[in-house]
Amino acid sequence: MSDSTPKPDPTSDDVPASVKRLRAMRAEAREGGGEARVARQHDSGKLTARERLDLLLDENSFHELGAFVTHRATDFGMEKNKFLGDGVITGYGTINGRLVYVYSQDFTVLGGSLGRAHADKIVALLDMAMKNGAPVIGLNDSGGARIQEGVVSLGGYADIFLRNVMASGVVPQLSAIMGPCAGGAVYSPAITDFVVMVKDSSYMFVTGPDVVKTVTHEDVTFEELGGAMVHNRKSGVAHFAAGSEGEAIAVLRQLLSYLPQNNLEDAPYEEPQDDPLRTAPELNTIVPENPNQPYDMTIVIRKVVDDGQFLEVHHHYAQNLLVGFARLNGRVVGIVAQQPKVLAGVLDNDASRKGARFVRFCDCFNIPLVTFEDVPGFMPGLNQEHGGIIRNGAKLLYAYAEATVPKITLITRKAYGGAYDVMSSKHIRGDINYAWPSAEIAVMGPEGAVNIIFRRELAEADDPVQRKAELVEEYRERFANPYVAAAWGYVDDVIEPHETRQRLISALEMLQNKRDDNPPKKHGNIPL
Repeated sequence: MSDSTPKPDPTSDDVPASVKRLRAMRAEAREGGGEARVARQHDSGKLTARERLDLLLDENSFHELGAFVTHRATDFGMEKNKFLGDGVITGYGTINGRLVYVYSQDFTVLGGSLGRAHADKIVALLDMAMKNGAPVIGLNDSGGARIQEGVVSLGGYADIFLRNVMASGVVPQLSAIMGPCAGGAVYSPAITDFVVMVKDSSYMFVTGPDVVKTVTHEDVTFEELGGAMVHNRKSGVAHFAAGSEGEAIAVLRQLLSYLPQNNLEDAPYEEPQDDPLRTAPELNTIVPENPNQPYDMTIVIRKVVDDGQFLEVHHHYAQNLLVGFARLNGRVVGIVAQQPKVLAGVLDNDASRKGARFVRFCDCFNIPLVTFEDVPGFMPGLNQEHGGIIRNGAKLLYAYAEATVPKITLITRKAYGGAYDVMSSKHIRGDINYAWPSAEIAVMGPEGAVNIIFRRELAEADDPVQRKAELVEEYRERFANPYVAAAWGYVDDVIEPHETRQRLISALEMLQNKRDDNPPKKHGNIPL
């Protein structure tokens, strides 16, 4: 029998005064800084804080928390300048049906500046995310610390930083920079796992152009100092550069589809449409006969992974190393790969740091690692040595050695010197290590080896050029193949390139219940 009792109309004016007051206050909170400031936000090509949340979250899934919070400051006339929510919208919702916690700074309210109440809302959100095990996404658009609140605002930043550190490795933390992010504000995004910036409308720096000019006499623009491409290409602070705010939000949603809710769960599985037994005959000839000729490793990756889908991270930074996410038979994997067509895939300072950070993220969140290796070694040179290639190379080594997730390595061509050891070799707990027949595993390349081993013989030879060519060919025949390493058990199998997808999927399934531990300790001392 249906219930015929009349239901109250939530839009009716026939409601108690207390409800009318609540509705009015909610409407006031939704207005942000008012029509004029919202119009200025739109005129500058930016969305409002609420519009960004509407794009980011599943429809009608957002539940706001702290909408009625206001600051308690009284200096400089601040008691007359209050806004509900205090310049940041916080709450929770879903993305593709999965719980996320979000905060979105509102530049129309006091320039999105951070005071004590503003900070407390973000702190409460981070605490809640850790307790409930769900990702946190921050949409940053702020003028920085609220000067009128003095040290209280600085304390608020520090409270947020502490939670960012405590949440690191517990729940994924994503940051989108939608406008200014300056001074102390930059350190929260820098601690988080991934940073997305918007070209031409977002920037990050510790000190602005005016201070830079005063102190160093350098005349720079906001974009030159801390724009999206500066931090994507040069500093490596940001991982993605988006052409618009909508694109940035699409990147966040796509990235989240590869990440688990927390460090106790696996990444989301997707029912595969791609045949796990599919072969890729074109891979049989992708490695050139000439060992010095480049090829594109992204082609190899896309031919192997599900549906050719590879979400590259840090695309613009240290392009000699590729990192990113893909799926193999529906299961998420983190991919690290040399890119032979950029600096021959050599490991330098930037690439080593880039790889180490990504490997550690995957290990934090139970994402298996697949390494495609074609590395001629570490980059030589004065700049590299003075820039800390020893320390930075050790970071990548440390990250791989420390990682306890399943680790599968495929050597497609070169694996020379210490770089062979570093790139998830058997010796640092690589679980399954494959090689293509084209693999060259040695201390160094044939040319360099012959110059050292046969220095005296070459000096005394009647025709040193001809003799060197013969010795190089002999060395190549003896060492520039995977079978010596396979004989020692350092390579588990030499496989035909076309069967790579099948073999990786099989190994991944075999390793899915892998358990490994590191010795009990507070934490290691990675060579920072």
